[in-house]
Formats: sequence, structure tokens, C-alpha cells
Amino acid sequence: MDKGKFGRLDRLVKEKRHDPYRSTEKFPEPTVCTGCGCVYSGGRWAWMEERPDKANRALCPACRRIREKMAAGVIRLSGRFLKGHGKEILNLIRNEEKAEKAEHPLERIMETRNEDGAVEVLTTGIHLAKRIGEAVRRSYQGSYGIEYGDGENSVRIEWHRD
Repeated sequence: MDKGKFGRLDRLVKEKRHDPYRSTEKFPEPTVCTGCGCVYSGGRWAWMEERPDKANRALCPACRRIREKMAAGVIRLSGRFLKGHGKEILNLIRNEEKAEKAEHPLERIMETRNEDGAVEVLTTGIHLAKRIGEAVRRSYQGSYGIEYGDGENSVRIEWHRD
């Protein structure tokens, strides 16, 4: 096969995945989220005690995910151990969210639901999901697995302990 000026023609080209919730455009500064009240300033979303008077209004990426029910992270907890320690595990999860959300307003729990004796926690970001999964694994041991999807724009974590 003649390579010509283009090199090998039989190689696969990996397509770059696009995360529609990761903004490539910059919001005008300052912008206040109409959903949660966080402020886009200095190139990032942050919590501010006082919101600017004359600010643009938009929905932040986390509030868009929540509205559209498009979780970036899913943590599934299961097993007999969960039945006896569910409340304390959920308290740990809420504490991890509180700590992460204080520094990173786009990392939030969207929903916690019970399904077939298991608990699923849906998050707006992969970092919070990984933080929660690691905290549960570290505190309660058990089996743990993590799987990235969509070019690392989403994550699914499974934790189980009998």
C-alpha cells in the first residue's frame, strides 16, 4: 500500500468525546446561576457571600445536569452490610458532598435512591463520585470497582459488602 504524504491509511482514528456539560465557552463575568446562586467569576464557578448586583444570569453546568437528569457519576452500594449500616454510610456520603461542594460548586449529589435493596447515588461530577466511592471503601472495606465511560466524562462505581 502506498503511504504517500499522509502516512498509514489503515490506522484507526480515535474520536474525541465531547461533554456537553463542560463549557468550552466563557460566561460573561460575573454570571449568577439562576438555579443555585453560585457565581462565575475569574474563569470559574464559586460560592460567594454576596452576589454581584449587576450580573448576567445563566444556569450553571451542575444545575443543567440536575434539570436534565444526566448524572456524570453513579455510585451503587449493595450487600447485607448496607442494611445494618445504611444510615451511617449515607451520613458519610453527605459529609463528603458537603466538603467537596464547599470548594467545587459544580460537584453535587443529584439524587439518592433505593433500588432492589441497593442504594444508588447520582452525582453531577466524576470527582465527587470518586471521592464518595473511595471514602466508603476506606471506611467500610468490601469489594469496590470503578469504570469510566464516555471518554472519562462519566464514572460508575460499585461497592458491595455482605
